[in-house]
Amino acid sequence: MPTDIDIARKVQLRHIAEVAAQLQISEDDLHLFGKYKAKLPLDLIDDEKVKEAKLILVSAISPTPAGEGKTTVSIGLSQGLNRIGKKTCVALREPSLGPVFGIKGGATGGGYSQVLPMEDINLHFTGDFAAVEKAHNLLSALVDNNLHQRKRSLGLDPRTILWKRVMDMNDRALRHLVIGLGGRTQGVPREAGFDITAASEIMAILCLSTDLEDLKRRMGNIFIGFTYDKEPVYARQLNAQGAMAALLKDAIKPNLVQTIEGYPAIIHGGPFANIAQGTNTILATRMAMSLADYVVTEAGFGFDLGGEKFLDIKCPTADIAPKAIVLVATIRALKYHGGGSLKELTVPNPEAVRKGLVNLEKHLENTKHYGVKPVVALNLFTTDTEEEVSIVLERCRELGVQAVVADVWGRGGAGAEDLAKAVTEIVEKDEGQFAPLYDWNLPVEEKIEAVATKIYGASGVEYSSKARLNLKRIARLGLEGLPVCIAKTQKSLSDNPKLIGRPEGFTITVREIEIAAGAGFLVPITGDMMRMPGLPAVPAAEGIDIDKAGNISGLF
Repeated sequence: MPTDIDIARKVQLRHIAEVAAQLQISEDDLHLFGKYKAKLPLDLIDDEKVKEAKLILVSAISPTPAGEGKTTVSIGLSQGLNRIGKKTCVALREPSLGPVFGIKGGATGGGYSQVLPMEDINLHFTGDFAAVEKAHNLLSALVDNNLHQRKRSLGLDPRTILWKRVMDMNDRALRHLVIGLGGRTQGVPREAGFDITAASEIMAILCLSTDLEDLKRRMGNIFIGFTYDKEPVYARQLNAQGAMAALLKDAIKPNLVQTIEGYPAIIHGGPFANIAQGTNTILATRMAMSLADYVVTEAGFGFDLGGEKFLDIKCPTADIAPKAIVLVATIRALKYHGGGSLKELTVPNPEAVRKGLVNLEKHLENTKHYGVKPVVALNLFTTDTEEEVSIVLERCRELGVQAVVADVWGRGGAGAEDLAKAVTEIVEKDEGQFAPLYDWNLPVEEKIEAVATKIYGASGVEYSSKARLNLKRIARLGLEGLPVCIAKTQKSLSDNPKLIGRPEGFTITVREIEIAAGAGFLVPITGDMMRMPGLPAVPAAEGIDIDKAGNISGLF
């Protein structure tokens, strides 16, 4: 069986100007990165056209560690919609080097539903992640410089500094550090650490900003810590936002590439959904909606994570709403949630599929909270049996939900035409009435409880003593009106990764609440979630190589 990279290399790529022409974008408007990548100017966004476009959100059931192919389905669906005559663009996140070198080995779709050039997109792309990293770490440097330069000091208490550094790599050794050692000329010693770039507040800000001025305003609002007099300190007091925005002057522009079938794809921003908001930029989504009639976008991990955050944070901020939700399920994930061993998910096991359906059912129930009609996309794998597939389709019929087999890995857009027709039918009927799960003006605890009880299925929420202190700090800073972006494991609906299927009667434990005042949300951290992941026992990086001709291998 060919690998994704083998399939991608056989494709004759179109010049990016040809791809842009499908969206009526002039070549003069393209900021070219070679022949197959380009950045797009923000003035292509048209508010009136955004209102007319049909937005489709692709989410999923709780995944196995390998993921269930949301990106692959999103790309395949966009190709299928184009094939049935709908002018469509897919809007996706950029891959982080952490998962690429960690467990995934690539994050640009798969088989005949990929975005290309896949090697470039997976490795550095147009430099957006590097720019985010530099802007973030510039603020880190300015903070420590202010501590060191006593004459211009803001009186910042180093014990209260919440701002870490970031790096786009999984490196658990950097989670907790002591910096500034070596004497008076080396800075002020203090505890510090690193998050992964995808969890940076700068990434969140980039993804939620509506223009360059909004980007600067949000970065100025970043909360750093307190002075010795217990007064809050923000990035604007360090005059940081101008230089940080200058570093992001190109990164703020969405990136245009192509699907394996030559259709347009816009890729921009890359926050994780388990520790951040998990969706591409508002600018990319609104640009796609300005240029195409149909826009397919995905939100990271399961509907309880990326889907919820897309609908409760991104949609209200961007003034957009999806017309349909595609919920991706796989036979292997259903087996996993039915108690099947991870090592035997390719072995036929109809009974495990039946038991695992409870996870799918809960996610379908969750879509009802938002008033948007779902369709189930059963992402087909070669190891799936007819009996296992029929079990899923039959159960969906019993639930009154349309389910479609999508062979997007093996057949690309052709394998998604039935799914495209099902989605089009929902969109054109337009019977839904989108509404977020909660009012942002509710008390913080009520917002957390709404997500925990209604979406996760928890019986309640408990707070550590640190989280209780964080709530008092949030109230003191006047930030209670911000939405919540809960950091939670993707492996379970609960905050315990071992509770598979549809757990009930559990309690969500909030151990601390981080403040992302610039991004405009609060981050309750549950369970053992870390904002700097570690590498697995056998990292994907060990299988990635390059030959003397510059051909990369090991991406999949």
